[in-house]
Amino acid sequence: MKHTLIAILFALTACASVGSGPQPLPGSLTYGGKVVHSPYRTGTVVKHTFLGQFGDRVFESYVVQADGTLKLTSQSTGPDFLWR
Repeated sequence: MKHTLIAILFALTACASVGSGPQPLPGSLTYGGKVVHSPYRTGTVVKHTFLGQFGDRVFESYVVQADGTLKLTSQSTGPDFLWR
C-alpha cells in the first residue's frame, strides 16, 4: 500500500512538471494569444519587464523563432524597489 501511494504521488508530480514552459501573464508581450513578430534574427533573446498584478516586477525572456514570432522561455518576479 505504501509503495503504491508513493508511485501514484511520483506519477502525479512527473505529470505536473512536464509542461509547455512559462505561461504569459497580463502585461506579457504574448498574453491573450497575441502574436508578436520581431525584426531581429532567429535565436535572438528579447528581454521584457513590466509591473505585475501585485506590484512585483516581472522579468521575461523571449527567443525569436524561425518565423519571426516570439516564444516565452523564462519568467521570474522580484520586488519593484531596491533597499538602500
